[in-house]
Amino acid sequence: MRNDRVFAYGAAAGLLGDLLLGDPRRGHPVALFGQAAGAVERALWRDHRGWGAVHTGLCVGGATAAAALVSRTARRSPVASVALTAIATWTVVGGTSLGREARAIGAALTAGDVERARARLPHLCGRDPQYLDEQQIARAVVESVAENTSDAVVGALVWGAVAGVPGLVAFRAVNTLDAMVGHRSPRHRRFGWAAARLDDVAGWPGARLTAVLAAVAGGNAPRAFGAWRADAHRHPSPNAGPVEAAFAGALGVRLGGTLSYAGRVEHRPVLHTVGRPVEVADIERAVRLSRRVGLLALGVSAVGRSLFRRAAAPRPGRRGRRGTS
Repeated sequence: MRNDRVFAYGAAAGLLGDLLLGDPRRGHPVALFGQAAGAVERALWRDHRGWGAVHTGLCVGGATAAAALVSRTARRSPVASVALTAIATWTVVGGTSLGREARAIGAALTAGDVERARARLPHLCGRDPQYLDEQQIARAVVESVAENTSDAVVGALVWGAVAGVPGLVAFRAVNTLDAMVGHRSPRHRRFGWAAARLDDVAGWPGARLTAVLAAVAGGNAPRAFGAWRADAHRHPSPNAGPVEAAFAGALGVRLGGTLSYAGRVEHRPVLHTVGRPVEVADIERAVRLSRRVGLLALGVSAVGRSLFRRAAAPRPGRRGRRGTS
């Protein structure tokens, strides 16, 4: 079986597994990686970028090497390769859990239970929910759904199409490490610099594909592309900007503005300034858009891998000519 078909069948099965089962409830490989990365951090931590780069290299390199070894072993059997790709896809994508958390918060807000919504918000994003009202919580959920569609689904599929199982694992390792040490806390301002920059690089193609697919699937492509073009560059994140702007335009809402992380207040630019304020009902709309984007990303990634393999394959009967000089 060709490698492009292995990826297509395996990734489709993995996304189906995520749809039906969600994340593994116990012994999640991403959680195990986080525990290992935490142990390495405790051993290596110095308030220095160089030590942070070593930490990033060991954690990401170790996970990728292990995935490459297992993938190489499974390559002898097409069935084993498809099964391994399916398992890897299932464990690294998180679209179903993302939707469940968002809908749970939306249900609490619909029931008028703002306190329960505040209590659940940290399961979805790192914002301080203490002083957020209903509209601010809804906006935080929509923004998190948009950003995590890229981080938890599309980005992984893109790198899976590029490098198979090692690509899937490497992307999730980078993204997880950024969530652990890439934020600008006093402890990680220098130590987490390498993880944050690597995450920016790894997330770049997936974020742009997410933005394009959100515009296509959102029902108003001109508005979504317009918001992306006008406002994405004003966002402090080079990858979250295009994604959130495209979602804002697709949904017809305003995103961005003042927010708080662990007591640190940030005043972010407004994305899609002509949109209306986010409402609780927009959470469900964002989740459905995220699901459509994920399915489209699977198709684009599978087709892209197939086209790349065909272009890279040697053509019979064509040999380099000898020079005449």
